[in-house]
Amino acid sequence: MPLAMSKEVFITCAVTGSGGTQDRSPHVPRSPQQIADSAIDAARAGAAIVHCHVRDPETGAPARDLALYREVTDRIRAAEVDVVLNLTAGMGGDMVFGPPDDPLPPRDGTDMIGAAARVAHVRQCRPEICTLDCGTMNFAEADYVMTNTPGMLRAMGAMMTEMGVKPEIEAFDTGHLWFARELVKEGVLEAPALVQLCMGVPWGAPDDLNTFLAMVNNVPDDWTFSAFSLGRNQMAYVAAAVLAGGHVRVGLEDNLWLEKGVLATNAQLVDRAVGIVERMGARVLGPADVRERLGLVKRAPVAA
Repeated sequence: MPLAMSKEVFITCAVTGSGGTQDRSPHVPRSPQQIADSAIDAARAGAAIVHCHVRDPETGAPARDLALYREVTDRIRAAEVDVVLNLTAGMGGDMVFGPPDDPLPPRDGTDMIGAAARVAHVRQCRPEICTLDCGTMNFAEADYVMTNTPGMLRAMGAMMTEMGVKPEIEAFDTGHLWFARELVKEGVLEAPALVQLCMGVPWGAPDDLNTFLAMVNNVPDDWTFSAFSLGRNQMAYVAAAVLAGGHVRVGLEDNLWLEKGVLATNAQLVDRAVGIVERMGARVLGPADVRERLGLVKRAPVAA
């Protein structure tokens, strides 16, 4: 693959995620106000896009309560700073199996709902972008499987297209990109598509550079891609994504640390990414630039 460094780069901040990180750092936001405030701070630091999950305000556990999503998005939209909203649609596809000799019925932690329910918050909040995890994958959490069947993805993708919300295809392995190309071929998703390359998530694509370049080479030339890796490789992947011709994602969903022994805030991670991008000679794009580049439409939410 020839080197084709990006000269203009947008940064996404993944604000809180759905992992069990809420008790590992005081900076991981829980309540809608905390999530919104952290997203706004990230936007002020240079993030053009904020990718948001919601959590139970009391326990910090991942949630998919529509009212929580609505409060988060309303608070962000009411802020003076502009930012592109990207809501997860990955919740509601969790399957936890029993041991190998007794896998069924599914165990505690299973949360499987229909396609319409998985995007109900998207339909009401109307963000510019929402995620579409484009395949099923084992995670390194006992016998937990992130479940996204072809039928489910076709249904969810069609709903996103009908709503006018741009799917961000979350690709955890090359097969996910293969199926994403099929969804575009079938007309379920519109081209050119937007892809997030998710590197180093056990047990998906490892974050070595050979695998990363294989992922990049499976993204069609007219599509837009961003990339991230977990933990201590987060900032290395800022540079790798820019060098490969892509865009950047950082944030507490993927990494809690600014440096060894120093817990980060979302704004600090974005600020560090801005510094890397600019020192590489690229320009950091703002939200208006991103909307124009990706053909995004900023819409008002549906009345509750």
